[in-house]
Amino acid sequence: MKKESVNKLIILGIFAIAMGFLETTLVVYLRRIFYNGGFDFPLKGFTDPNIIAIEWIREIATIVMLVTIGLLAGKKFYEKLSYFIYAFAIWDIFYYIFLKILLNWPASFLTWDVLFLIPWPWIGPVLAPIMCAILMIITAIMIINLADRDMKNKMRSKLYEVILIIFGILIVLFSWLFDYGSKFLGGEIMENYIPVHFNWSLFLVGFIISLIGIVMFYLRNKKMIK
Repeated sequence: MKKESVNKLIILGIFAIAMGFLETTLVVYLRRIFYNGGFDFPLKGFTDPNIIAIEWIREIATIVMLVTIGLLAGKKFYEKLSYFIYAFAIWDIFYYIFLKILLNWPASFLTWDVLFLIPWPWIGPVLAPIMCAILMIITAIMIINLADRDMKNKMRSKLYEVILIIFGILIVLFSWLFDYGSKFLGGEIMENYIPVHFNWSLFLVGFIISLIGIVMFYLRNKKMIK
């Protein structure tokens, strides 16, 4: 990997860690307001439509910031995408690290958390997004390494690779959205929802399908780029 790329990864990592701390401090304040006895389900505070709207905008703004830094760091499409997912993953992991330092939470990797709120709460154990974040970091570094060696711009994705990766991602998202979504659409409101069962089988199927697509993409391009 080129020194320039290593420097970008370091700088992006610092940026993402700082973002993770800012995200953590916001959650610390929200939990002090709504969960003075400690965070747990059912959710409180987010039942206010105004609060939900603000949280949606905040989440969108966070993604815009991460996308923007990825666009600035990369030159070609795959580089831009890789820097984005790298920053996203570092931000996500350090968000949990800072929560553990400041609040001694989560109690374990299997602790339930709200992962996102658009269009409704994504619910899952902390371990699930951390697994995805680790895969994102590894994938980003591999692709950036390939891009540094790709002097003739040969790196391409095949349709079946893209389908596998996107299909796997959709299954993972479904595993986070389904439980709450099925109850929400069935008439249960947020303030009554308590998660009980996470479909690890479904999550792992999606995770592995995406992993297969990523590995196929990497190995095929690595063979082309010598």
